[in-house]
Amino acid sequence: MPVATESTTYLELSEEGAGAHKFYEVRHHGTEVTISFGRIGEKGQTRTTGYASVEKAAAVAARKVGEKVRKGYAPAVRGVRGRRPVTRREIASSRSTARQAPVLWRFRSGAPAFGVFVDDDHAWVGNQDGDVFTLTHDGEVTGRFGLPDGVKCIVADDFWIYADCDDGRVYDLGGKVPHVAYEIAADVDIYWLDIRDGLLGVSDAQGGVTTVDHEDDFQWRRPGAGTHAWMVRCDEDGVYHGDSHGVARYAARDGAPLWSVPTQGPVLFGWQEADEVFAGTGRGQVYRLAKDDGTVRARYRCDAAVFSCAAPPDGRYVFAGDNHSSVYCFTADGTRLWKLGTGCGSAYSMQYRDQRLYLVTTDGSLACVDASESAVRRAEGGQLPRTADIKATGWERVTPSQEVETVHVSAGAPVDGVVVECVQEGSRTRVRVVSPGYDPAWRVQFPKDIRVPGARYVVSEVHVAARGDFYRTRGDIRRLL
Repeated sequence: MPVATESTTYLELSEEGAGAHKFYEVRHHGTEVTISFGRIGEKGQTRTTGYASVEKAAAVAARKVGEKVRKGYAPAVRGVRGRRPVTRREIASSRSTARQAPVLWRFRSGAPAFGVFVDDDHAWVGNQDGDVFTLTHDGEVTGRFGLPDGVKCIVADDFWIYADCDDGRVYDLGGKVPHVAYEIAADVDIYWLDIRDGLLGVSDAQGGVTTVDHEDDFQWRRPGAGTHAWMVRCDEDGVYHGDSHGVARYAARDGAPLWSVPTQGPVLFGWQEADEVFAGTGRGQVYRLAKDDGTVRARYRCDAAVFSCAAPPDGRYVFAGDNHSSVYCFTADGTRLWKLGTGCGSAYSMQYRDQRLYLVTTDGSLACVDASESAVRRAEGGQLPRTADIKATGWERVTPSQEVETVHVSAGAPVDGVVVECVQEGSRTRVRVVSPGYDPAWRVQFPKDIRVPGARYVVSEVHVAARGDFYRTRGDIRRLL
């Protein structure tokens, strides 16, 4: 029987209540096979490979289709299912009339910036163009990732760093190349997310909150009392959720409602410390709530809608940012200490660390404010530090990839790392550690976009999760051949 010289197979995987909303197309033309893949309704990525003969190309195309069908993909018609809903957060930002804050340095990321996270070594900023930059605490750029769509928030779980993306995925930024760690259900318009011990909490446009575990399996969802849920914070016992109605707490494991507190104005941002959560509202207030029972311990009054807030671990101060490009500092009892202008737009998000306030703003800046008492006093008197203007010249975007380095290891030879194996379970590809000394029944949080059933990989680091019977990978990954 003659071999067909041309064929096209278009497949989709769209799962209810899970996360997958993807397409995969295989085009065979002569000796070439072109693979296109990505989120449904989006352009995605395309790769073309040439082969020695038409027969070889046809066999590869058939094998690629078969692999996806076994993973749950099914034939579909392009265009019937649409792109996932995406909300771009907008602030009508105006210029502050307050004195200028003491900004030590400012980095312009190139687009409105939502995501910020500061750890012991770096400050991370993510913007609406999908750029994620890392900088030292002194403002030196050290890296740049490029995600496929806008970034709203950057979160950490121990020393794992994750960024959400408007393409519906959550990317692990712990290695040299970003990899997909979670995929959010296609009907969820993601507003914000947080993570604790591998349990991801997602708040959405409809006012709901959803959790998924380390293997991207749906755990529970609650609708909430309002809409437009811009707040979700997670700890080992609870998920704290803020929407247009107020703030609520749910049990982390099963989503059981524990308490609910209405607020004056919709919740636009949330922050947490060990025993308290903080919620900024559209009516210019920051609520300070006890985690155990929701008691309102204090309120902090700003002059305009609050789009971000933060506090140090000891709770001595509370900071807030409004939509008039001002930042505030209060004492724990609610006394306002100061109000100053950012000079670079309104703060979409913020974090306080070591007497510095890191802001990401509507004009795309990551600004480092000296929030020490002496610096603020000088600023109120008109004495400001010279602000360093940081550039990211020469940094190329490191984009997600499904390609990994392949290595050959002789039988019995030592392997520099931990070996894991992909195992097919129904429509899901699970990952298990096969190196000696690990529990083979425990699952592994491993990048979703490079899993191949039956394949083995070498991971430079594998750690036991802080809670739960699973392992997490970190560092570079190579495929064993």
